[in-house]
Amino acid sequence: MAPPSSPPAAGEGVYMVKSAQPCVFRCGRGCLAAFTFYFWRCVTIANTAHQINEEIRDREVRLIGADGAQLGVMSAAQAQVRADEAGLDLVKISPTATPPVCKLMDYGKYRFEQAKREKEAKKNQHVVEIKEVRMSPGIDIGDFNTKLRNAQKFLAEGNRVKVTVRFRGREMAHTDIGRKLLMDFAAQCGELAVLDKEPKLEGRHMSIFLSAKTAKR
Repeated sequence: MAPPSSPPAAGEGVYMVKSAQPCVFRCGRGCLAAFTFYFWRCVTIANTAHQINEEIRDREVRLIGADGAQLGVMSAAQAQVRADEAGLDLVKISPTATPPVCKLMDYGKYRFEQAKREKEAKKNQHVVEIKEVRMSPGIDIGDFNTKLRNAQKFLAEGNRVKVTVRFRGREMAHTDIGRKLLMDFAAQCGELAVLDKEPKLEGRHMSIFLSAKTAKR
Protein backbone atom coordinates (compact mmCIF):
# COMPACT_ATOMS: atom_id res chain seq x y z
CA MET A 1 0.00 0.00 0.00
CA ALA A 2 1.35 3.43 -0.91
CA PRO A 3 2.13 5.94 1.88
CA PRO A 4 -0.28 8.78 2.59
CA SER A 5 0.07 11.73 0.22
CA SER A 6 0.27 14.18 3.10
CA PRO A 7 1.28 13.12 6.65
CA PRO A 8 -1.14 14.18 9.41
CA ALA A 9 -0.24 17.03 11.77
CA ALA A 10 1.75 16.21 14.90
CA GLY A 11 -0.44 15.11 17.81
CA GLU A 12 -3.29 13.82 15.58
CA GLY A 13 -4.30 10.17 15.64
CA VAL A 14 -2.81 8.24 12.76
CA TYR A 15 -3.33 4.69 11.56
CA MET A 16 0.03 3.26 10.48
CA VAL A 17 0.16 0.90 7.51
CA LYS A 18 2.89 -1.68 7.14
CA SER A 19 4.71 -1.32 3.82
CA ALA A 20 5.00 -4.37 1.63
CA GLN A 21 8.41 -3.16 0.46
CA PRO A 22 11.49 -4.02 2.56
CA CYS A 23 12.97 -1.03 4.35
CA VAL A 24 16.16 0.30 2.87
CA PHE A 25 17.67 0.57 6.35
CA ARG A 26 17.30 -3.14 7.03
CA CYS A 27 18.19 -4.88 3.80
CA GLY A 28 19.74 -2.32 1.49
CA ARG A 29 16.93 -2.78 -1.03
CA GLY A 30 13.52 -1.22 -1.52
CA CYS A 31 11.98 1.53 -3.57
CA LEU A 32 11.72 5.25 -2.94
CA ALA A 33 8.16 4.76 -1.68
CA ALA A 34 9.39 2.44 1.05
CA PHE A 35 12.03 4.95 2.10
CA THR A 36 9.50 7.82 2.12
CA PHE A 37 7.05 5.82 4.21
CA TYR A 38 9.75 4.76 6.69
CA PHE A 39 10.93 8.34 7.09
CA TRP A 40 7.39 9.69 7.58
CA ARG A 41 6.46 6.95 10.03
CA CYS A 42 9.55 7.34 12.23
CA VAL A 43 9.76 11.12 12.23
CA THR A 44 6.03 11.69 12.76
CA ILE A 45 5.76 9.27 15.64
CA ALA A 46 9.00 10.52 17.20
CA ASN A 47 7.18 13.70 18.21
CA THR A 48 4.88 11.80 20.58
CA ALA A 49 5.27 11.21 24.30
CA HIS A 50 6.29 7.52 24.04
CA GLN A 51 9.25 5.84 22.45
CA ILE A 52 7.98 3.48 19.79
CA ASN A 53 9.28 0.99 17.24
CA GLU A 54 12.80 1.81 15.96
CA GLU A 55 13.32 4.41 18.70
CA ILE A 56 13.51 1.62 21.30
CA ARG A 57 17.14 0.57 21.54
CA ASP A 58 17.25 -1.13 24.96
CA ARG A 59 19.22 -4.35 25.30
CA GLU A 60 16.23 -6.13 26.84
CA VAL A 61 12.55 -5.31 27.29
CA ARG A 62 9.62 -7.01 28.96
CA LEU A 63 6.94 -7.46 26.31
CA ILE A 64 3.17 -7.37 26.83
CA GLY A 65 0.83 -8.48 24.09
CA ALA A 66 -2.06 -6.47 22.69
CA ASP A 67 -4.41 -8.57 24.83
CA GLY A 68 -2.40 -7.92 28.00
CA ALA A 69 -0.65 -11.30 28.01
CA GLN A 70 2.93 -11.44 29.34
CA LEU A 71 5.20 -12.47 26.47
CA GLY A 72 8.42 -12.48 28.51
CA VAL A 73 11.79 -10.72 28.43
CA MET A 74 13.57 -10.43 25.09
CA SER A 75 15.74 -8.08 23.07
CA ALA A 76 14.23 -4.94 21.57
CA ALA A 77 14.94 -6.38 18.10
CA GLN A 78 12.97 -9.56 18.90
CA ALA A 79 10.11 -7.49 20.30
CA GLN A 80 10.07 -5.41 17.11
CA VAL A 81 9.84 -8.59 15.04
CA ARG A 82 6.81 -9.63 17.13
CA ALA A 83 5.23 -6.23 16.49
CA ASP A 84 5.86 -6.43 12.75
CA GLU A 85 4.39 -9.93 12.57
CA ALA A 86 1.24 -8.76 14.39
CA GLY A 87 0.95 -5.61 12.26
CA LEU A 88 1.18 -3.46 15.39
CA ASP A 89 3.54 -0.95 16.98
CA LEU A 90 6.03 -1.60 19.75
CA VAL A 91 5.43 1.05 22.43
CA LYS A 92 7.52 1.61 25.58
CA ILE A 93 4.95 2.14 28.34
CA SER A 94 7.21 1.94 31.41
CA PRO A 95 10.70 3.26 30.64
CA THR A 96 11.87 3.31 34.30
CA ALA A 97 11.19 -0.38 34.95
CA THR A 98 14.00 -2.94 34.90
CA PRO A 99 13.90 -4.06 32.17
CA PRO A 100 11.68 -1.42 30.46
CA VAL A 101 8.14 -2.59 29.69
CA CYS A 102 6.86 -2.45 26.11
CA LYS A 103 3.46 -3.29 24.71
CA LEU A 104 2.10 -4.22 21.30
CA MET A 105 -0.65 -1.85 20.17
CA ASP A 106 -2.04 0.22 17.33
CA TYR A 107 -0.39 3.43 18.46
CA GLY A 108 -2.18 5.65 15.96
CA LYS A 109 -5.55 4.42 17.22
CA TYR A 110 -4.39 4.85 20.82
CA ARG A 111 -3.38 8.47 20.20
CA PHE A 112 -6.64 9.20 18.41
CA GLU A 113 -8.75 7.82 21.27
CA GLN A 114 -6.62 9.61 23.86
CA ALA A 115 -7.06 12.96 22.07
CA LYS A 116 -10.80 12.31 21.85
CA ARG A 117 -11.03 11.65 25.61
CA GLU A 118 -9.06 14.80 26.40
CA LYS A 119 -11.34 16.83 24.15
CA GLU A 120 -14.46 15.46 25.86
CA ALA A 121 -13.01 16.14 29.32
CA LYS A 122 -12.18 19.72 28.34
CA LYS A 123 -15.66 20.18 26.89
CA ASN A 124 -17.30 19.04 30.14
CA GLN A 125 -14.98 21.06 32.37
CA HIS A 126 -16.58 24.09 34.03
CA VAL A 127 -14.31 27.06 34.68
CA VAL A 128 -15.28 28.94 37.84
CA GLU A 129 -15.32 32.69 37.27
CA ILE A 130 -15.51 35.51 39.79
CA LYS A 131 -18.45 37.80 39.10
CA GLU A 132 -18.77 41.15 40.87
CA VAL A 133 -21.87 42.92 42.12
CA ARG A 134 -21.50 46.54 43.27
CA MET A 135 -23.80 48.53 45.49
CA SER A 136 -23.90 51.79 47.44
CA PRO A 137 -25.02 52.11 51.10
CA GLY A 138 -28.13 54.04 50.01
CA ILE A 139 -29.30 51.53 47.37
CA ASP A 140 -33.10 51.29 47.07
CA ILE A 141 -35.02 48.04 47.38
CA GLY A 142 -35.63 47.69 43.64
CA ASP A 143 -31.97 47.94 42.72
CA PHE A 144 -31.06 45.68 45.62
CA ASN A 145 -33.40 42.95 44.35
CA THR A 146 -32.01 43.31 40.81
CA LYS A 147 -28.45 42.90 42.10
CA LEU A 148 -29.61 39.95 44.19
CA ARG A 149 -31.17 38.15 41.22
CA ASN A 150 -28.00 38.67 39.17
CA ALA A 151 -25.86 37.22 41.96
CA GLN A 152 -28.18 34.23 42.38
CA LYS A 153 -27.95 33.56 38.65
CA PHE A 154 -24.14 33.62 38.79
CA LEU A 155 -24.14 31.27 41.77
CA ALA A 156 -26.57 28.86 40.09
CA GLU A 157 -24.09 28.62 37.21
CA GLY A 158 -21.39 27.57 39.66
CA ASN A 159 -19.47 30.85 39.69
CA ARG A 160 -18.07 32.77 42.65
CA VAL A 161 -19.50 36.21 43.44
CA LYS A 162 -17.78 39.23 44.95
CA VAL A 163 -20.26 41.69 46.47
CA THR A 164 -18.89 45.18 47.06
CA VAL A 165 -20.26 48.28 48.75
CA ARG A 166 -18.54 51.56 47.89
CA PHE A 167 -18.59 54.45 50.35
CA ARG A 168 -18.49 58.04 49.12
CA GLY A 169 -17.62 61.13 51.14
CA ARG A 170 -19.40 61.17 54.52
CA GLU A 171 -20.70 57.63 53.99
CA MET A 172 -17.37 56.46 55.42
CA ALA A 173 -18.72 57.42 58.85
CA HIS A 174 -21.46 54.78 58.48
CA THR A 175 -19.64 51.65 57.40
CA ASP A 176 -21.95 49.66 59.68
CA ILE A 177 -24.75 50.27 57.14
CA GLY A 178 -22.64 48.72 54.41
CA ARG A 179 -21.78 45.75 56.62
CA LYS A 180 -25.46 45.09 57.35
CA LEU A 181 -26.28 45.41 53.66
CA LEU A 182 -23.67 42.80 52.75
CA MET A 183 -24.78 40.38 55.45
CA ASP A 184 -28.42 40.71 54.32
CA PHE A 185 -27.31 40.05 50.76
CA ALA A 186 -25.40 36.94 51.83
CA ALA A 187 -28.36 35.69 53.88
CA GLN A 188 -30.69 35.92 50.88
CA CYS A 189 -28.21 33.89 48.83
CA GLY A 190 -27.95 31.29 51.59
CA GLU A 191 -29.67 28.52 49.65
CA LEU A 192 -27.17 28.76 46.82
CA ALA A 193 -23.95 29.94 48.42
CA VAL A 194 -21.75 30.05 51.47
CA LEU A 195 -20.04 33.15 52.81
CA ASP A 196 -16.28 32.70 52.49
CA LYS A 197 -15.38 35.32 55.14
CA GLU A 198 -16.79 38.27 57.02
CA PRO A 199 -17.07 41.71 55.32
CA LYS A 200 -13.70 43.40 54.99
CA LEU A 201 -13.10 47.13 54.53
CA GLU A 202 -10.31 48.09 52.13
CA GLY A 203 -10.06 51.83 51.52
CA ARG A 204 -13.55 52.95 50.51
CA HIS A 205 -14.72 49.46 49.57
CA MET A 206 -16.19 46.74 51.76
CA SER A 207 -16.54 43.30 50.18
CA ILE A 208 -17.60 39.73 50.73
CA PHE A 209 -17.14 36.60 48.61
CA LEU A 210 -19.88 34.05 48.02
CA SER A 211 -19.06 30.57 46.73
CA ALA A 212 -21.64 28.32 45.10
CA LYS A 213 -22.60 25.29 47.19
CA THR A 214 -22.97 23.08 44.12
CA ALA A 215 -21.11 23.75 40.91
CA LYS A 216 -23.10 23.49 37.68
CA ARG A 217 -22.69 20.07 36.06
